[in-house]
Amino acid sequence: MTERPPQRIPNRQLAALIAEAGFSNAGLARRVDQLGLEHGLDLRYDKTSVTRWLRGQQPRGTTPALIAEVFTRRLGRRLSAQDLGLDACAPVYAGLEFAATPEEAVDIVSGLWRKDSGSHVELRKIAFTPAGLVVPSRDWLIGRADERVSRGEAVQNGTIRVPQQGRASVPRQRGTERGPGQKVSGGDIAALRSVGELFRSLDNAYGGGHARQALVRYLEHEAEPMLRGTYGEVTGRRLFAAAADLTRLAGWTSYDIAAHGLAQRYFVQALRLAQAAGDRAYGSYVLVTMSRQAVYLGHGREAVQLTRVAQQGVGSSAPPVVQALLHAVEARGHGVLGEVRACTAALVRAERALETARPGDDVPHWARFFDEAQLADEFGHCHRDLQQYRSAVQHAERSLQLRAPAYARSRLFCRVVLASARLGLGELDQACALGAEAALQASEMRSARAVEYVRDFERRLEPYRDAAAVRNYRDRVAALG
Repeated sequence: MTERPPQRIPNRQLAALIAEAGFSNAGLARRVDQLGLEHGLDLRYDKTSVTRWLRGQQPRGTTPALIAEVFTRRLGRRLSAQDLGLDACAPVYAGLEFAATPEEAVDIVSGLWRKDSGSHVELRKIAFTPAGLVVPSRDWLIGRADERVSRGEAVQNGTIRVPQQGRASVPRQRGTERGPGQKVSGGDIAALRSVGELFRSLDNAYGGGHARQALVRYLEHEAEPMLRGTYGEVTGRRLFAAAADLTRLAGWTSYDIAAHGLAQRYFVQALRLAQAAGDRAYGSYVLVTMSRQAVYLGHGREAVQLTRVAQQGVGSSAPPVVQALLHAVEARGHGVLGEVRACTAALVRAERALETARPGDDVPHWARFFDEAQLADEFGHCHRDLQQYRSAVQHAERSLQLRAPAYARSRLFCRVVLASARLGLGELDQACALGAEAALQASEMRSARAVEYVRDFERRLEPYRDAAAVRNYRDRVAALG
């Protein structure tokens, strides 16, 4: 006698939620497919797939988390896979969500920190997905600062009460390691800011791979307990602002080592933390950072859209330096697309905005790097991309003259732009000499971007591979290995 296959139990939880949401089977499948595309997944579900789920079949992989996210967006409340009667799984795309509340934002970003600080190598292999830029940037643009970010109650008699977590009162002792529930002070936030400056300096000088893991562990072990501590509204906004800055930096260093999908997730979470901080201008800076990554990966249209969202979101009240930054990065997107007129117009707007800046202006700390040297660098990149090589040489040389040595990686990039422009003008000897200098610098950094800049230059050399200058260049570079 043959055994019958086990009978599946109909999924009544899923059926009830489908009815509540007003979905047809085909409509639910279509929304799951669309959400999958946002995260770089080609799923191709249909109404028959949903029928199977209703009969008790469990979808595989990350699909249960995607289905839960579809219902969360539709019904306006957070739902898990278990709420839908589906098996839970750890979604590999986690981190592209734009959280509904500050508490949820802390949960998402701290989960990202923990995974990244562990041995989750696959996290660094996740692909960048242009479609994943749409929802977070839109939600930031139409969203408002959270009404309340404070947590816990004030300190009374040396004891901190944390009613949100249902914990017993926790006595705070001097010299003990910080844990969830402890009161966050101004000194704690100042420490976060100082650590950010330290890691930023290391990144500029030695590349993102030099101390990235130390930064992520710091976020996990220091920033997360603070975010889960107790603080009032003013301190809470400052705390979220500092956490946003460090999270953006973790994304920037991930981008520099070519962990592009991971970097994208850090940027999305930094954007959400900036919203909790009520810092609209910093949110625009995160979008500019996302735009730079899109430019680097060749997604010019998305890069332009991100900068325009940033401009719209921050308005005309931003300091001239910030306005100049936004226009300059928009120009980079147009340059990648070969849009000469739009690129030139954006560069002119950037130049005019920077000309109106005054020494006494209140410039945010994160925008102070944008000066004449940086603007000249942006001009040089754009003119190179538009094959306007004489102008590219002029601006790249000016940037190198003005740029401080501490910005070693930026100087390397600019030197490669100059080398490529010299090559475009037929000045082969000078181009190879500049390229060899850049290759030497790249060999001393932990920066995938630096290596890729040099490789791009070498691809441009290929038509001249038999020339003596190019053979000499290859010999010099080979000796570095």
